[in-house]
Amino acid sequence: MLFLWPYDLSAKMAKGKKKDNQIQVSRDKALIRKHKAVFLLNDKELEAIEAYCKKYKVANKSKFMREAVIRTVMEQFLEDYPTLFEKQDLDRLII
Repeated sequence: MLFLWPYDLSAKMAKGKKKDNQIQVSRDKALIRKHKAVFLLNDKELEAIEAYCKKYKVANKSKFMREAVIRTVMEQFLEDYPTLFEKQDLDRLII
């Protein structure tokens, strides 16, 4: 006896994979860096960064600086996150 599915499962599975692939492509597109940020350093600041990169074997200075800036921004966002109580009130509760 031959049983026919009401629809082709392989086609549905392929569509699911295509959708996952589309999500991956759109996520990759969102992560493309297209905005330029430039800043200047004085001699001492540059010397300090170069010494740090040499000591800790930082190969990609651009990645290092980008991650340092984003880390600082994210820490500030987390610190400023709205809470139900003020910080002073929470500090008084801690024993």
